[in-house]
Amino acid sequence: MNRRHWLKTLAGLAAGGAAAASSIARAANAATEPKQPIVLYCDLAVDPAREQEMLDAYHNHFKPIAQKHRGYVDLKMLKLRKVIQGGPAPARTVNYRFQLTYESEDLRQQWIASADHAKYWPMIENTVADKGYLVLLTDAV
Repeated sequence: MNRRHWLKTLAGLAAGGAAAASSIARAANAATEPKQPIVLYCDLAVDPAREQEMLDAYHNHFKPIAQKHRGYVDLKMLKLRKVIQGGPAPARTVNYRFQLTYESEDLRQQWIASADHAKYWPMIENTVADKGYLVLLTDAV
């Protein structure tokens, strides 16, 4: 073989190897790229006479158990202070916003199907005056 043929062969092999390596790298990056989580909001009208009961259930039971489940990212119970801008405002009776962040909706569904959720969510929900509360499921972007 002559030198020109060897150089062409080596160049072809190098290009093919680089393309294969590039494909492998893209596949690896796609597999390791974090998916954006979901965030669930519930606007709750907690009975003022049962507010401390709800907060105790949230801090001492619900949140510690939720943190142990696969996919958990964050959980907050937020007390509404005031509307600063825009509208419509939540109903006057809505005094808390529950905010749950999970890695995916599938993992959140596993959490809500769990015996732990069935045991501890009613401790919070039973303090709510209106069980028809607004629930929003959002995607982080």
